[in-house]
Amino acid sequence: MTLATWLTLGRIVLIVPFAAALLAGFEVLAAILFLLAGITDWFDGYVARKRGEVSPLGATLDPVADKMLTGAALLLFVATGAVFGWHLVPALVIILREALIGGLREATAGEGVKLPVTYLAKIKTTAQFAAFVFLCFGPDAGILSVIGLVLLWIAAALTFWTGYQYTDKAVRALTLPIE
Repeated sequence: MTLATWLTLGRIVLIVPFAAALLAGFEVLAAILFLLAGITDWFDGYVARKRGEVSPLGATLDPVADKMLTGAALLLFVATGAVFGWHLVPALVIILREALIGGLREATAGEGVKLPVTYLAKIKTTAQFAAFVFLCFGPDAGILSVIGLVLLWIAAALTFWTGYQYTDKAVRALTLPIE
């Protein structure tokens, strides 16, 4: 087990206290826990590359941890009313893209094709995680809520575009004739 893998596992473990804090109305604590989880997302990859500890387990767990954290956060934001009405559309775009890209990565890996994370996808993740930190403060948080929802729409637009890019690359790779 590498340090990077432990950081990824830590991100998964943080989901439960984040959820408990959010549901108990401890918005500041929830925001801090989510921010900490977001930092581990950046830091685990950095540590793995810097220390030469990129492993199959870490490479598998990292996107799974991201999907777990994203799905849990969006579900909780809907439950607390921070995401409501038409704002469910970007939440749905984000969730559907996560499922699609996870499946495409699995399918293309079986063909020896990798779908590496792009720079734009990293910007998408940053916008998404920033939105989530603001959304921790709930629907009655005034400007913080508005900032969170605007960032959610921006993240969804980037999600849609990067999802299209990954899908296009995967479809091209998976529809090549077998020799």
